[in-house]
Parts: sequence; structure tokens; C-alpha cells
Amino acid sequence: MDLKTGVYQNHVKKESWRTVLTLAYQSLGVVYGDLSTSPLYVYKSTFEDIQHSETNEEIYGVLSFVFWTLTLVPLLKYVFIVLRADDNGEGGTFALYSLLCRHARINSLPNCQLADEQLIEYKKDSIGLAPKSSFGARLKSTLEKNRVLQRLLLVLALIGACMVIGDGILTPAISVFSAVSGLELSMSKEHHKYVEVPVTCIILIGLFALQHYGTHRVGFLFAPVVLIWLLCISAIGLYNIIHWNPHVYQALSPYYMYKFLRKTQRGGWMSLGGILLCITGSEAMFADLGHFSQLSIQIAFTFLVYPSLILAYMGQAAYLSQHHIIESDYRIGFYVSVPEKLRWPVLVIAILAAVVGSQAIITGTFSIIKQCSSLGCFPRVKIVHTSSKIHGQIYIPEINWLLMVLCLAVTVGFRDTWRMGNASGLAVITVMLVTTCLMPLVIVLCWHKSVLFAIGFVFFFGTIESLYFTASLIKFLEGAWVPIALAFICLIIMCVWHYGTLKKYEFDVQNKVSINWLLSLGPSLGIVRVRGIGLVHTELVSGIPAIFSHFVTNLPAFHQVLVFLCIKSVPVPHVRPEERFLVGHIGPRRYRLYRCIVRYGYRDVHKDDMEFEKDLFCSIAEFIRSGSVNEDPLKDDDKMTVVGTCSSHTEQIQMSEDDADNTEAAEPSELKEICSPPIIKPGKRVRFLVPQSPQIDSGAREELQELMEAREAGIAYILGHSYVKAKKGSSLIEKLVINLGYEFLRRNSRQPTSALSVPHASTLEVGMIYHV
Repeated sequence: MDLKTGVYQNHVKKESWRTVLTLAYQSLGVVYGDLSTSPLYVYKSTFEDIQHSETNEEIYGVLSFVFWTLTLVPLLKYVFIVLRADDNGEGGTFALYSLLCRHARINSLPNCQLADEQLIEYKKDSIGLAPKSSFGARLKSTLEKNRVLQRLLLVLALIGACMVIGDGILTPAISVFSAVSGLELSMSKEHHKYVEVPVTCIILIGLFALQHYGTHRVGFLFAPVVLIWLLCISAIGLYNIIHWNPHVYQALSPYYMYKFLRKTQRGGWMSLGGILLCITGSEAMFADLGHFSQLSIQIAFTFLVYPSLILAYMGQAAYLSQHHIIESDYRIGFYVSVPEKLRWPVLVIAILAAVVGSQAIITGTFSIIKQCSSLGCFPRVKIVHTSSKIHGQIYIPEINWLLMVLCLAVTVGFRDTWRMGNASGLAVITVMLVTTCLMPLVIVLCWHKSVLFAIGFVFFFGTIESLYFTASLIKFLEGAWVPIALAFICLIIMCVWHYGTLKKYEFDVQNKVSINWLLSLGPSLGIVRVRGIGLVHTELVSGIPAIFSHFVTNLPAFHQVLVFLCIKSVPVPHVRPEERFLVGHIGPRRYRLYRCIVRYGYRDVHKDDMEFEKDLFCSIAEFIRSGSVNEDPLKDDDKMTVVGTCSSHTEQIQMSEDDADNTEAAEPSELKEICSPPIIKPGKRVRFLVPQSPQIDSGAREELQELMEAREAGIAYILGHSYVKAKKGSSLIEKLVINLGYEFLRRNSRQPTSALSVPHASTLEVGMIYHV
């Protein structure tokens, strides 16, 4: 299942303007759904802490803050600076961390190899060049040597990921709840409070229940919905400006921010937590970069989203500046400024726009969890790809239902926009602060820019975001505790899983078996080779795993062809198909022992079992045809050959399987057919189609023949089933982390080979106790 990934989207800038504008239009439904619905709740959340007086100093001050916040953070920071910090076309917190991992060699993945640094995506953007400044060189050296700083950098990236997950719970709740709140103007307050929460819950349940169908069937509607919504709020805003207060533009002056804070003082500072909500969803411009291009996102925001939002906020301020009598507590809000005849149509469009924005953040949550899992920082979960054509359309059942339950709990528990806004605001600003903290390192180490530019960036944007962060944090008891609690739980899970994974890998490395031991096995020791292929799954990239020695000790036989398979992630978003496999011999050629390392990027799609199996054996066959022979067969880290998938190289060996009674000859072509001998029992017959040139020697032909015979005899999957225990002498914390935390997560997560859909009848599980 090769999807059209976003890794090549950065080439779009070389294409026509029509393509760029099409991408800009499509980005409305994916990137800007959350940001475009923020006018629904910003003013309502802000005026919970301050009063709207007849002097209009408060409403003008809030408008000035909203304008400059939208201008400085989404427009200046993200559109013009942060979007350039892409990782081969991908964006987000992990993209920044991945960039730093490659430039400073601070990778958290344990099974990295030098061969990974030869990947095309790894070497892009001048990877490996020394920083131009002496400060950059010292910074790089310090990061590479200091393990504590490396762990702090990883924890910082994980905090950002945890807050994105928290946002995936809070954003659907506040967006849909605020959209539905328009019903309050059509019924009495007594009836309204019994309708608002149930209707919101019904919409949220429907939204999460439809996730497993994917969005590709209705995704074409997302962009039109957001476009109509943006045009709607900008038109209403323009009407309110002209009709109620044409001079409201004067409030855009920064002077009104000063007047606002001088009058409101502590209340005004606390109200910044509500103003902050005007930039919720801004991080999506960077996180969803892989689906589009920098230019398309910049055009969509600068020329449509930004002007529409400014007009919407100015229009609300113009209306409120002429309406000071508050009849009830819902008078300050979005719907009160909508002309009465348009309220029902606007309500419907608002609910649809809120659903689209919620859908985008839910998909983003699935994506960030997949990335964490790929980098060994989250327990393995079931990942379903809902579209075979659109990259990034994934669904994680366990996470989906957990998000739904927590989202409903937030909605029912809070029941008002203010506390939901306090919670959502803290999650949003924390993710932005993480990006601001990582960007100076990217500026110095990756862009090789002046350290003064890096300091200026973190000082300017860090000061703005810290002001909003403190304003949100002060509301800890009024809802801000929710994202902190969620992030803390997620961070504990990620850290425990990452620590346990590293310890387990260290145990594997320390207890791996030498090549000499494997080669010494033979008939004299009672060991026999049986027909078929033994596929030993291991995390090791060198050596023989301890589970195999345990297997041979208890069952003194193994297969005529033995493949040690390692499926691992590398710190790049995508690995090209032509670089997918690393294949090599273990020991002399006649032993028919192979090592195959399959490399995936943190945003790559893992293939389904049948196609993966075909690619695996084609890669081994191509390796055999290439005639690579180990110079030192006893060396454990012998040279391996890079081999692509079947689809990436049509000139390499192709494999075909058909029924044994199908004896039709292949059509003449430039490929020469090597068939296995006729078999008596009905079953699958394997054929390798080998290119005519270059010619292969008799030894390689014999090896290919034996591989085909073994493939027809069947495959046995030899899997390790580990029980991890803390070793004697471990501290109490280590025992709690390993014996309780990691073991609980391991038992309730999927097996490493679950992505291969291994048939139970062909599985041999080898149990072992790991004392780490």
C-alpha cells in the first residue's frame, strides 16, 4: 500500500500557480478549521474576567490584543519563520526534534546504524556540515556529549506531543459546544441549559463514531465548509463595522492595549487567557505542513484566513461598542452580533465548521501518537489506514474511544465555554512555547544562522507567549488543571515505555549470541535443518538474539533458510522505497543465513502483510543476484546491501506466485524465469523473474533455487515473548517502573509483529524473562 506521501510536496513550488492555489484551497479544510472557529468563543471567554463598560476601553483593548496576537504569532512567527523549519516537507514538534537529532547526532533510537546516515532524506539540507560559528560548534559538541541535555530535549518534545493529545480532547469539546451555544438566543435560559449539553454530546459521539470510516469520502466537503464559514463571518463583521461603528479600526493601535491593562490591571491580565484562544489552531499550520506546501499555507492564511478573522473580531467589537446593557450572562458572545434573520443559517454553518475543525485535530492526534510510537516513546497501538490514496488518513481505535470518553467528560463536567477555554488555552500555548524553545537550536545548528537571531527569536516570541502562559496557568482551579493532568499522565506513560524499551534493548545487546556459536551448530550436536523459511523477528541490527539460542536449545532444529528480520524506525519522516531494505549474509554463503533490516520513517505507512512478505523475499533474491559476498564471514557487523522494494525498481528481481497446477509459460520479455522444481502436492508455486543482464553465476542461481524451494515449503515466524523484570539490586523506583509500569503497558499493547498480520498457525513463540 504505497501512499502518495507528503515527502515530495515540497516540489510543488516548482509547479504552476494553479497547483499552488488548489493546495491553498484544500488546506482550508485540513489546517484552518480550528483557527477559523475561534471567534465563536474568544470574546465570551475574555469577558468572564472583566466588565464591558460604556467607555469601551475594555472592548477596544481586547480587540487590539487580538489583532496584534494574530499578527505576531500566526502570521509573523509561523507563516514567515517556523514554516521554513520543515523536516523534508514535514512539520510539527517531532519534525523539529528529528532535525536536531540528525544535525547534532542525539538520536533517542537505540538501534541506529551508520548506514542510516546514507539515506537520501537523512543527508538533505546539508546534514553533516559543521556550524559556521564557533558557538554553534560548541553547542553541537555539548549536546552530543551530554546525555542529560539529550534527555531534556526529548522530554521537551514529548511535552509538546502530550499537549497536542490534550488539545485533541479539548478542542472538539469547546468548538462544538460554542457552535451549539447559538441555541441560547432562540429559547429561554431555563430550557437552554437542558438542550445545549445533550446536543453537543450527540454531535461529539457521532463525530468519533464515524472516525473508522475515514474522512476521504467526505473530505472534499471540508474546504467548502470552512470557506463558506470564513466568508460568512467576514461579511457579518464588515456589516457590523459599517452599521454600528465605522471608527472601530482605531482600536487596532497598540495604545489601546496599554489603556486596557492600566484600567483593568489584574483582571485584564487574567483575561489574556481568553484572548489567547484567538490563535488556537495556529500550530496546525506547521503540524500539517506535510500534506501541502509552504507557499500554499502562506497564501491561504495571509490572503484569506487572516483578513477574515480580523474582520470578524472587528465586527463583534463594533457591535459590542454600541451595546452595553447586558440582559443575561450570554449577551457577550458571537451570535449576539449576528443579524437576527441570519442566526439559524449561521448556526448550521458554525456547527459544520466546528465539526471540520474537530476532525482535523482528532486526525492530528492520531498522527502524533503514531510518530511517538515509531520513535519508541509510546506503547504500540493498532493503526488503521482508512485511505489507500491519501497520506496521513489513519485511525487508532483504542485512542479514538478514549478521546471520545474524555471529550464527553470535559463537556458534561464543565458545561461552559469559560472553563473549557481556560483548559484549551493552556494546552495551545504550551505547544507554542515548546516550538519556541526548540527553534533557537534549529536556527543555530540546522540553519547555521547567527546566535543573535536565535536569541532575538526566543526572547521576542518567548516573552509574548510566556505572558499568555502565566495568564492561563493562574486559572489552574478554573479548568487549566485538565491539560496539566492529561499531559502528566501521557508523559509518565511515554517516559516509562521509552525507559523500558531502552533497557530491554540493552539486555538484548548484552546477551546476544556470537556468529561462531551459530555456525558451530550442526548434525554432530543433534541439530537438523528442516525445509522452509524461518523468520526470526528481532530488534537487533547485529548479532544473534538470545531468543534464538533459547529456541534451538529447546527444539534442536531450524529451517534450511533462516532470516533474522529487524523492522525499525529512523529519524526521518519518510524512507524512499528504493532504500527500504538492508540485506546481508550471516556467516558463509552456504549456510543460507540472512539478516534483513527494514527501515521506516516516523510518518511512513507500514505495508500490509502480503505485499511486505513479497518485498522481503524479493529483496533477499535481489541481494543474492547482486553477488555480494562477505569478506569476513565471522564478522558480526558485516557490510549490508541496500535493496529497494519490487515497485521501486522494475529492473530488479520480481516474484510471482501461482497455483501448482498452473503450468502456463510466462510471456516473452526481457526477464528470465527461474522456477522451482515441480511439486507433487497442490499448493503455491514460486517463480523469480530475473533480468537477462547482468548474468548471474551458478552459485547465486543455486542459492535462488533453494530460496524458492524454501518459500514454497512455508514460512515459520519465530517471535520472542518477553517478560521484563527488574534485576536484583535495582532501586524501588526502577522496580516500580519496570515490574509494574512497563510490564502493564507491554501486556496491554500490541506485539511488535502485529503489523505483519502473522498467521497463528505459522507462529512459534519463544518465552524469555528479561532481567533489566
